Amino acid sequence: MSSTRGADQLSLSEDFEFGQFRVVPRRRELLADGRRLEVGSRAFDVLIGLIEARGAVISKNDLIARVWPGRIVEENALQAHISALRRVLGEHRDLVRTVAGRGYQFVGEVRALTPIAVPKDNATNLPEPMSELIGRDNAISQVMDLVSKHRLVTLIGPGGVGKTRLAVEVGRQLLPRFCDGVWVAHLALLSDPELLPSAVASALGLPPAGGSNAIERVSGMVGSRQSLLVLDSCEHVIESATRMAEALLRVSSSLRILATSQAPLRADGEAMYRVPSLDVPPETALDHGDPERWGAVMLFVVRARESSPQFSLDLHTSGKVAAVCRRLDGIPLAIELAAKRTGALGLDGLATRLDGLFGLLTGGKRTALPRQQTLRATLDWSYGLLPEAERMVLRRLSVFPGVFSLQVATSVSSDEGCGEADFVDNFAGLVEKSLVTPAWSDASAGYRLLETTRAYAQEMLVATGEVGRCSRRHAEHYRTVLHRAEAEWETELSAEWLTRHRPCLDNVRVALDWAFSPCGEAALGIALTVAAVPLWLELSLVEECLDRVEQALNAMAAGTVAEHRQEMRLHAAHGWSLMYTAGPARETGAAWGNALALAQRLEDTDYQIRALWGLWAGHMNNGDFQAALAHAQRFSGVAAKSSENADVFVAERMIGATLHFLGDQAAARHHIELMLRDYVPPARRSHVVRFQFDQRVTARITQSRVLWLQGFPDQAMRTIEGAVEDALRLNHSLSIANVIAQAACPIAFLCGDLEAADRFTTIFLIHSTHRALDVWHTYGRSFRGMLLIRNGEL
Repeated sequence: MSSTRGADQLSLSEDFEFGQFRVVPRRRELLADGRRLEVGSRAFDVLIGLIEARGAVISKNDLIARVWPGRIVEENALQAHISALRRVLGEHRDLVRTVAGRGYQFVGEVRALTPIAVPKDNATNLPEPMSELIGRDNAISQVMDLVSKHRLVTLIGPGGVGKTRLAVEVGRQLLPRFCDGVWVAHLALLSDPELLPSAVASALGLPPAGGSNAIERVSGMVGSRQSLLVLDSCEHVIESATRMAEALLRVSSSLRILATSQAPLRADGEAMYRVPSLDVPPETALDHGDPERWGAVMLFVVRARESSPQFSLDLHTSGKVAAVCRRLDGIPLAIELAAKRTGALGLDGLATRLDGLFGLLTGGKRTALPRQQTLRATLDWSYGLLPEAERMVLRRLSVFPGVFSLQVATSVSSDEGCGEADFVDNFAGLVEKSLVTPAWSDASAGYRLLETTRAYAQEMLVATGEVGRCSRRHAEHYRTVLHRAEAEWETELSAEWLTRHRPCLDNVRVALDWAFSPCGEAALGIALTVAAVPLWLELSLVEECLDRVEQALNAMAAGTVAEHRQEMRLHAAHGWSLMYTAGPARETGAAWGNALALAQRLEDTDYQIRALWGLWAGHMNNGDFQAALAHAQRFSGVAAKSSENADVFVAERMIGATLHFLGDQAAARHHIELMLRDYVPPARRSHVVRFQFDQRVTARITQSRVLWLQGFPDQAMRTIEGAVEDALRLNHSLSIANVIAQAACPIAFLCGDLEAADRFTTIFLIHSTHRALDVWHTYGRSFRGMLLIRNGEL
């Protein structure tokens, strides 16, 4: 095994021997007759420094600089380690010679050895796995493929997403491919970037290096080894890590590097892999048959069972686990910490306490790095690495729930202290550091903060006293957006309008929560509520609209001053919302009465018409048809003065529907057919909001009922089938629910067409369930019960 090369040809990246001793630099081992000697780290560095001099005398100062690069060390420290080395050498202590007045000299004959095969189990310093890496099969495969194609691969992602675990597992699986091993350099605990070369050298089993050319010295010692080096946690020493990686790859064609960082190294030839969160079940499609196929759910279950062995996943718990995992964005660290709390809190207790994220998500492994033991510590680490300008932008972005565009973020968050150009630069820095996450869609480019990151940034926003100003600008922005959206809504197609404005909804909710909070501005909340009503109506979010409108009305009752026009619009929205929830008739009538009084005071024909329609509908729903007829005729009188010609024919429909219930079917049919013949839907879509339903669809409700009563069941069924098709084409849930409840199901039952009744009921229940239309859903359940009775399923 001995080589004929002399000491002047020695490569200290290889094993070498002198006498009975053997030195293995990559493992930092000194062996005597194959037995490992206990030699301290500094004493080992002293030995390497002496041998590296190749028989020459090395001065005390040079040896100190070699062993303690960049530090001031007393001479007696060197003497202590020389003495320790001589003790280890025992009877061969004279191999280390003191040259008086000059320094030290190694006098042994050093022989280089051809590297011997190292057993695979020893060719790495990768930690032994303490548990299975869950939900990362695809990621492991993709990263292994990248490492096979690129010499430098960087795993990028936010804190807690599992970059280190993924890198270590990839290294473990690639170990058979690297004859000189897989080595990991843990950089997280480095407080000084100048220590990085020594950390890398130590990981590779090389002598430590310091000073101005430390990176070059370490890279020069790597030689031709076929190894994979994992540079873990580069973000806080990223410039040094980049220089180190480039230097290593420049001198060694057979070395490969796998780095982990919150931001790219930006090194030559770097391939990047953005580590995704674990797969999370979508809100509407959890597969109860195999919920653990989702990585996030599987990880939660495994960790929950570690703290509570009796924990099980079933139909009852799977949905709750999925909800927790979604709330935590599939971040492995957050899921592990949450799952460990199930033993103490139970699943329900855990779910209800997630608002207090950072108090809850603690208690990681004691052996983990401090920043990996709690969610707060992880985010403290990431936040602490940011320059103040990027911290400020991150704090301001926390006002946005869900996805936002760069344009909106800039509009809301830039100001005289952070202009648009500076904001965009700092925003880009946060994206690069994985603290702002791209959220691409077919329609547009967007961004979001992970929920855990947003909660942390919100705390920082409160701590810096910026929350009021930022929340106000956020609320003002969406008030302006929705005012503009209301004008656009008059003429645009529903689908196009919703595509653009549906993303406003979560922001409106957050803005209203702030505005009506003790530290908010209720007047701004009232204005935003009024502006948001068309969005709630378009989405048929009746209960939400009711809650928010009552919140605004209560603020006015408590003394917040609002414009009369705002008050009028709120009372109208209140009356509308009460009609389609479980609101008492008295309250509904009062709401419409208030809206009518204000509309008359303001001489607002539009809202007089809306309020009269609401009062008419209330009397119809309560069976007071004579009063309803009086309101329909009053409506007709106001409609004659309206600038919208279609209002006159809406009055014909209202009168016809009332006469139908009063038993005058011929007169009812006349008014309805007149309306259907001459009514032209206005271009302004607010016409739909005024009367809540598509008017042609609604007119055919009465028409089909009259036809059946007059003895034309086939015509009645054809009429109502067409009305349902039109309502579905419009995709307006209220119109769909109304036509099925008032005519489609009743007429199908009356005609004995149970197949049609079943189809209508199914459509009805789907739309009334998803839109939380309580009154309509009660109708749907009743129709389902009637079908069961007709089919003998008592």
